[in-house]
Amino acid sequence: MSDFVDSPEPRTTGASLRHTRAKGEPRFPDGPKADPAGSHFERRIRSFQPRRSRVTAGQADALQRLWPKWGLDIDGRSLDLVELFGNDRPVVLEIGFGMGEATAQMAAADPETNVLAVDVHTPGQGNLLNLADQGGLSNVRVANGDAIILLREMLPPDSLDGLRVYFPDPWPKKRHHKRRIIQPEFLTLVASRLRPGAIVHCATDWEPYAEQMLEVLTAHPDFENTRADGGFAPRPGFRPLTRFEGQGLDKGHVVNDLLFRRVQQREQERNPKRKQDQEQKQQSELPPQAPDDLPSPPGGAYHAPSRAAPVPR
Repeated sequence: MSDFVDSPEPRTTGASLRHTRAKGEPRFPDGPKADPAGSHFERRIRSFQPRRSRVTAGQADALQRLWPKWGLDIDGRSLDLVELFGNDRPVVLEIGFGMGEATAQMAAADPETNVLAVDVHTPGQGNLLNLADQGGLSNVRVANGDAIILLREMLPPDSLDGLRVYFPDPWPKKRHHKRRIIQPEFLTLVASRLRPGAIVHCATDWEPYAEQMLEVLTAHPDFENTRADGGFAPRPGFRPLTRFEGQGLDKGHVVNDLLFRRVQQREQERNPKRKQDQEQKQQSELPPQAPDDLPSPPGGAYHAPSRAAPVPR
């Protein structure tokens, strides 16, 4: 998950950021860890594949300077969002932000919403930190690691006001479909962390994946489509056109957005056993009813007919 620079870095004004590292020394001592939760030991199918790519001098500088302030390693320990952001504003989780341009634009357009952005791509982490610093975006935090661990172990129930998953890996080969992030089990986990009314916003330029997303989200009892026709939504104005999206459109790809709302389930739906007990209690409290083939006399009371006396022969 760490990205190491093997070629010399371009010099910036002042001292060079490059130094000779001993074997095993992390690229960024105060930056994101390679595997903060030891998740590679956990036997589980993953939806992401860490990529090794070059970290620029600007990205490296941002990681060194800003990670202790705005960075977060997903290590499995409980997370206090109020403490993390320094306020109790709504928090939206974004999984997979690429180079962070769209994330920064949306954060700048909505400063009253906190954005917790998760990715494992080190250059993208550095780039987003740099954009946040340049734009004075104090409502952005960058998380490094596995989003499943973040949701499952670190975030409390009903703590999120939204989820964004833009252009996730489509895993186009059939044998890899199980690696797609939008699955029923994932949505169940997400639903437990979203407040009622929160929006799940997905976007993809891979049409077969869009169809699967729509099918899985529609079938899940914790979500409802914001579209009355039950279909895809046009790209909302608040979601910027990303560079990746533009490349897909240039290739003739069709981009589909999906916006689903977290619904408030009734207690009986959340707890089937309690629903069953209530139904049994209600049934036991009902007065005895007359059989359907016997009319009830006036007044509603039912009396069993007396046996007729035998007629002497």
